[in-house]
Amino acid sequence: QVVLVESGGGLVQTGESLTLSCTASGLTFRQYAMSWYRQAPGKERELVARITSTGGTTNYRDSVKGRFTISRDNANNTVYLQMNSLKPDDTAVYYCQGTYTVLPRFQYWGRGTQVTVSS
Repeated sequence: QVVLVESGGGLVQTGESLTLSCTASGLTFRQYAMSWYRQAPGKERELVARITSTGGTTNYRDSVKGRFTISRDNANNTVYLQMNSLKPDDTAVYYCQGTYTVLPRFQYWGRGTQVTVSS
């Protein structure tokens, strides 16, 4: 059984930082590209950042470039999202997602962690 568990969310003030973690079990972690998504109330879920299976390539949505950093530790089956200079617009539930790198590209999701940024 594949399980992704996010942690590290919380309530912070504008300009502060948080680091989210997602630990995976039940899969060969190094064979999965990992992503962080977020969903704010009343809005669609959106991709925040993605990292390839080896960690060699990362991608970010424009609104978080320069503030967020995605990284991974394949030895410990964990992906991170370092979030700096947080803004109220970053308030959302953040989800971890894993995508298998070969066909069929199975996808697995965590249950999410709440991030709230107060102004």
